[in-house]
Amino acid sequence: MSDWSNSKESPEAIGAVDALLASVGLVHGKRTSRAGTWKNGQRIHHPKTTSNHTFTTKKTTRKAGPGLLRPVGWERYLWLNAGFSTREGGVSTLYGPGDQNLGYTPADPVENVRLNRQRFLRAIAGPHPGELITLRQQHTAIIRLIDQTPPPSPPLRGDGLMTAQRGFLLGIVTADCVPVLVADTRHHAVAAFHAGWRGTLARIVERGIGSMRLHFGSRPSDLIAAIGPAIGPCCFAVGEEVRFEFESQFGYANSLFSEVYDSDPVRERYPLLFLTARAPGHSNLGPQIHLDLIEANRRQLLDAGVPADKITITGECTACTRLPNGRLKYFSHRGEHGFTGRMLSVIGVAQPR
Repeated sequence: MSDWSNSKESPEAIGAVDALLASVGLVHGKRTSRAGTWKNGQRIHHPKTTSNHTFTTKKTTRKAGPGLLRPVGWERYLWLNAGFSTREGGVSTLYGPGDQNLGYTPADPVENVRLNRQRFLRAIAGPHPGELITLRQQHTAIIRLIDQTPPPSPPLRGDGLMTAQRGFLLGIVTADCVPVLVADTRHHAVAAFHAGWRGTLARIVERGIGSMRLHFGSRPSDLIAAIGPAIGPCCFAVGEEVRFEFESQFGYANSLFSEVYDSDPVRERYPLLFLTARAPGHSNLGPQIHLDLIEANRRQLLDAGVPADKITITGECTACTRLPNGRLKYFSHRGEHGFTGRMLSVIGVAQPR
C-alpha cells in the first residue's frame, strides 16, 4: 500500500504532483485560506491570518548560553537575572536528543531534569544562582509573595510569583502558555506570571501589576516586562465558548480573534481536481477560531500602565517554530500532542558579587 496519505504534504510529494499535472497542461491555483474578526455577532473576513506583531528573535532577543533567550535591553540592569529557555542544550533524550527539559514530567528521569535546571540557572545567574522557586500551576489568578527566608515549603499553588528578596529565582514552567516576566527598575522587585487562556481571562498579569504596586510601591512607569515564547495566533485554535468568555471581559476582545481555514497543499494548488456536486449543508467545515494569547497579555500590561516601549516580546510561536534540522525549537503541548517537555522562564534579584 502506498504511504501517500502520510506524506502528501511533503515538498517532494507536492513536487511530484506539480510535475505530473504540468505534463498535461494544468497549473496550480491560489491559496484560499482566510481570516477575520467578529463584530456585532457577524464574521468579518480579512486577508490576513495573524496578529500585527511578528515573532522574531533577531529584533527582540539575544541568545546567551545553552538554550537561553534573554530580553534585549535588560542586560543594562546589573541587579537583574532573567531569561527564557528553549529545548536545546540539555541532557534529556526522551522527547529528542539533547533536549533541555526543565519540567518534572512523569517520563523523564528526575536526574536529567535536575542537571538541566542546574546548567540553565547557572547560565542565567552565574555559579551561585540562588534558590529556584516554582509553583504547582493550576491556571488561576493566584499570586504568591515570597518575602521570607527560607521561603514557604512547596508545593506552592498558584500561577504568579513576586519578590524583592535577593537570592531567589522565580520560575514559571510552560509548554505553550504565555510566560510573563516583570521587573521594577526603581525598587528592584520582580514577578513572574503563567498565563494560559484561563489565567489570561482572569487577568493574572493585570492583577499581578496591581499586587506589585500594593506590596512594593511599584509605579507602572518604572516597570519593564518581557513576554516569552508561547503558542502564537497562527496555531492556537479555540472553541466558540472561549471567544464568548473573552468578549464578556474585554472591550478589545474582537481584535484578539481571527478565522483560519484549514487547507491541503495539493487542494490549494489544483482546486479544479476537487470540485464536487455536494448538497447544501455538506460543504467543507467552516473556519477555526484562533486566539492571540500573546497580544492579550500585552494588552493587560498596557492597561496596567506599563509603557509600550518597555514591553518586549521574546521568542516565537512554540507550536510551529522549527530549527534548521526540522525539530521544534520549543516544547509544545499542542504541537507534540501532549507528549513533550517543559520550558522554564526565570527572573530574580541578583545576589551581591
